[in-house]
Amino acid sequence: MAIELQRTGHVATIRLSRPEKLNALSLEMYDDLGRAFAEVRDDDEIRTVVLTGAGDRAFCVGADLTESIPALANDRFDISAWDPAHLKGVAFYKPIVCAIRGMCIGGGFEIMLATDIRIASTDAVFQLPEPTHGFVPAGGTLVRLVRQIGYAHAMEILLSARRFSADEMVAKGVVNQVVESNEVEALAQKTASQIAELSPTAIQTIKEAVLTLQDLPLEEAFAREAQLGQRTFTSEDAKRSIADFANRGSRRGEKPK
Repeated sequence: MAIELQRTGHVATIRLSRPEKLNALSLEMYDDLGRAFAEVRDDDEIRTVVLTGAGDRAFCVGADLTESIPALANDRFDISAWDPAHLKGVAFYKPIVCAIRGMCIGGGFEIMLATDIRIASTDAVFQLPEPTHGFVPAGGTLVRLVRQIGYAHAMEILLSARRFSADEMVAKGVVNQVVESNEVEALAQKTASQIAELSPTAIQTIKEAVLTLQDLPLEEAFAREAQLGQRTFTSEDAKRSIADFANRGSRRGEKPK
């Protein structure tokens, strides 16, 4: 399988596994990636996800142009079919930690933008080369990038079509952390595991709020925030935590505050 899915405890690892082609995505791989995301979304045992690519030469260089571009150019293929792989229009609220080694280009860059925490290798390179080919990065990037980072930084990445280093991506707010290549996935797994130890109700509600409230009018956003907050306060996770806290206090002879 060119899209590999592994489960370890509460963490799922999705791996783009076509290293001989720099993990370029075939049409079949796009379908399989969308299905993998849906599978982990619907698995109650999975709380966090690590997304990475096989090998150290590339996270992903985007679509396999020899297959996808002719189909798109001849209007035989609707790009919206890739929406599940790009997590567009999908209620996916489990955190995704992206481990990036080597090239993160085109569609690979776009898929990275659908993740929440990004850890890159020191030799990683990032690029949206689409304008040089006469098309645009429409896998969520035209919407996501300018919402995730500052306008001027986003426009430089989108309009220049040049390559950027991992350090530049940290400075622009696209990537969280840069480490040596052999440390990338281990740190991503550690980060995902640490988040998986927290309340899944709280964590998924935080992501849901961040993704759904930002475009609402202020008062409507505050009202919805309160609804989401109330949902967590009355959740089983919160009830267990409060009971544990009360029990610890009673064992020490203290009254819970």
